[in-house]
Amino acid sequence: MADSQLGAAVPQDITVHSHSRVLEVSFSDGTAFRIPFELMRVCSPSAEVQGHGPGQETVQTGKRDVEVTAIEPVGNYAVQPTFSDGHNTGIFTWDYLYFLGSQQEKLLADYEAQLKAAGVDRDAPMPAKAGGSCATH
Repeated sequence: MADSQLGAAVPQDITVHSHSRVLEVSFSDGTAFRIPFELMRVCSPSAEVQGHGPGQETVQTGKRDVEVTAIEPVGNYAVQPTFSDGHNTGIFTWDYLYFLGSQQEKLLADYEAQLKAAGVDRDAPMPAKAGGSCATH
């Protein structure tokens, strides 16, 4: 379930904050994160975002105001959120949530750099095809 880099931290509490658009996750190692829905959506571990291999990633745009409309447990190792734009195929393991929370500043900066490199606006509707995305760990 947890890799050696992150240890055995598992969520003790997960709260969806619709108004502030963050997922609050408290882990067993005492850390807690407030992960923006936008970050979760643009870094979704789904094939739609990450592709099926290197170089197949798709930069996500128009996700600043995305909301989590539902969140379902996946076994004892993950959750699967449904976003207001209809995206619901990303399975967020405990390790991946920890990664997103602990690396969110870097991931957001990388995302903004990818948008700039692709010549697209963060709030633009999704283009037909664009390259890049958040790197998975």
